[in-house]
Amino acid sequence: MDIDKQDQIELLTKGDLEVKGQFLFGSNYSFLVSLSREDTRVKAVYKPQKGEMPLWDFPPESLAGREVAAYIISDALGWELVPPTIIRRKAAFGKGSLQVFIEHNPEENYFTFDKPTLESLVPVALFDLVINNADRKGSHILLDENRKIWLIDHGLCFHTEPKLRTVIWDFAGQEIPPSLLADISRLRQPLGDKTQLYVDLHKHLKDSEIRAIRRRIDALLDHPVFPQPDPERRPYPWPLV
Repeated sequence: MDIDKQDQIELLTKGDLEVKGQFLFGSNYSFLVSLSREDTRVKAVYKPQKGEMPLWDFPPESLAGREVAAYIISDALGWELVPPTIIRRKAAFGKGSLQVFIEHNPEENYFTFDKPTLESLVPVALFDLVINNADRKGSHILLDENRKIWLIDHGLCFHTEPKLRTVIWDFAGQEIPPSLLADISRLRQPLGDKTQLYVDLHKHLKDSEIRAIRRRIDALLDHPVFPQPDPERRPYPWPLV
């Protein structure tokens, strides 16, 4: 990316928005948009709340906010896994999330990655445990032109009940690296009431959902091993890609 993170967020927030097209594959409405301000331009994915399909286990019109919450957690961890994401109230089809679009090869996904790339997904697997990701499909992991990993599509995260569904079970039974444990340990305290992180998350998540993040971190610190698939639940998303 040629534009730094703060400038990207500024464009997402205040840039002139033009709809370029619609993504046709997916349960919810999403659009490719261009945001410009003076001579600066960035592409983004726009997901209007009104285009969210109702779900029995997630509150209505809450998925866009969960996209932002995932970015906030990624940023707080310092892992830079999720592209800059905001909620914009005034957009083409109403309030919704805007996330910087990552240029990538759409033919590449988890199932086509080489061994070194797959082995580098350890932080991704841990991130999904922290946010309780119920929808980590193979195509939700992108590689940009520099082969950097980016994660997208986090509308089905942060449920208070166990919901983990992912294609990444490569590390099941392995110990979580100490450096990553240190990162999530540092995240635990700022999740307390009245901290800035709590305030930022509470704009998009319920108090019970934020407390659940902290409980999941506590469980990982107490037993720092990647879990095995739960035989009592469906451990994979569908479709897989």
